[in-house]
Amino acid sequence: MTGDLAWREPPDVTIVTGATGWLGTALLHALAVDEGTWRRPGRLRALVTTAQHADRLRALAPTIDPVVGDVTADLDPLFAIGPGDPVVDVVHAAGVIHPSRTDEFEAVNAAGTAAVVDAARRHGVRRLVHVSSNSPFGTNSYAGDRFRQHEPYHPYLGYGRSKMHAELAVLDAVERGLDAVIVRPPWFYGPHQPPRQTTFFRMVRTGRFPVFGRGDQVRSMVYVGHLVDAIVRAELVVTEPGLGWWAADANPYTVGEIVETVGLALRAEGFEVSPNRLRIPDIVGRVAETADRAVQLSGRYQQQLHVLGEMNKHIACDIAATRRDLGYAPWVNLFEGMRRSIRWCRSEGLEL
Repeated sequence: MTGDLAWREPPDVTIVTGATGWLGTALLHALAVDEGTWRRPGRLRALVTTAQHADRLRALAPTIDPVVGDVTADLDPLFAIGPGDPVVDVVHAAGVIHPSRTDEFEAVNAAGTAAVVDAARRHGVRRLVHVSSNSPFGTNSYAGDRFRQHEPYHPYLGYGRSKMHAELAVLDAVERGLDAVIVRPPWFYGPHQPPRQTTFFRMVRTGRFPVFGRGDQVRSMVYVGHLVDAIVRAELVVTEPGLGWWAADANPYTVGEIVETVGLALRAEGFEVSPNRLRIPDIVGRVAETADRAVQLSGRYQQQLHVLGEMNKHIACDIAATRRDLGYAPWVNLFEGMRRSIRWCRSEGLEL
């Protein structure tokens, strides 16, 4: 915590929603388990959906206090901190990405966020950090385009609309007095990954990951440790409320570069990797997107179709404002970050 930035002290209590997801798990490890920069002595109130998740988090660290609940239900028990007047911050990381029906997007991402920010405002939290996405802003119009700090909304399908509505709920709460800011990650990678990322590794290892054309689509990615760093900085660095920052690696990559680097990382970790020869014409992506739109209009959602329809697009952001305002400086390159993710998979007994 150096430089010209003004810093707050860590809070007495940190409330984390989405605590058992990919990001939530990485965040809890950074705040309560790992011996790193961001470990804090205060309590962590972790919103979880099942008693089994609660038991797992209690075993993780003594400072973690799980609360079983849901962002679509009564949140007052989560914010019932106890006696005294503790300083409380909130990291809102709960959300749904690949549901079975599209109405879950609005119920969880939009209405759930509105409920969280309302509870935070009523209970007098010090600062709330909302974890958003690139999807409220759609896709870049050409390879050299970048999403900037202040970007007009142009949401991509149901998920993008729900995350846009979530951001608008946060900004409305700021107008009503809540100190809240937004962190926007693109596609992220690293330890604690869900099954969909393990499938990605397996497809690259077997040479079956679909690459459109020459694979020159430009993508920002963020190592999960970089994302945690950006979130904690957004929480503790003194800034105006209502700002939003992109959290990504130092530079975007092409899809071809991502696939090649994952292959190199797998080989470095002792895996045999087949050459990736699955090249798909761009028209397949356009057809998949059209079909995805039709399926979502019917109220259903099909993950593989959605991912395929998005893979031929540019999605890249500019982190200059994040560097300037928060002192954010990504330190892990793609190759090393993927190796760490592969090692974590192996330590968990996951088949790649």
